[in-house]
Order: sequence, then structure tokens, then C-alpha cells
Amino acid sequence: MAFAWKSSGLTYNRYLAVAARVVRRSLKEQPRLQAERRGEMELRFAKWESGKQGENKNLAEVNAADMAEHAGKE
Repeated sequence: MAFAWKSSGLTYNRYLAVAARVVRRSLKEQPRLQAERRGEMELRFAKWESGKQGENKNLAEVNAADMAEHAGKE
């Protein structure tokens, strides 16, 4: 039996990000603000092709854009 997140086309990493966001939003005001600060990412990545580094991208921005794109498909 396939996992629901896998059959819906999500990666495990994306599934965890969505689950974490839902939990953070369910908290009361002060703990929610603290949890949201902990959830911020400062990671950057770049794709390499033919031995050359591509453009550096902020992981949080790419994830947010991708989640917004997939939110309209649900």
C-alpha cells in the first residue's frame, strides 16, 4: 500500500514541510511565533550540469513557490 503523500505526488520532504506548517499554525500565539522563527531556513542550493554550477537559489523561497503552485492543484 502506497503512502497517501506519495500517491498524491509529494516528496517526503515536502510532506514534512506541510505537516510542520499545519502544526505551527495550530499553536497559540506566543508558541506559534517561536515555532515559526525556528522553522525559517537559510539554506541555498545550486544544480550542477556538465561540471558547471547553476544559479544559487534560496531553499525556503523555492519551497514556498512550489507549495503555492501545488496548492492550486488540490
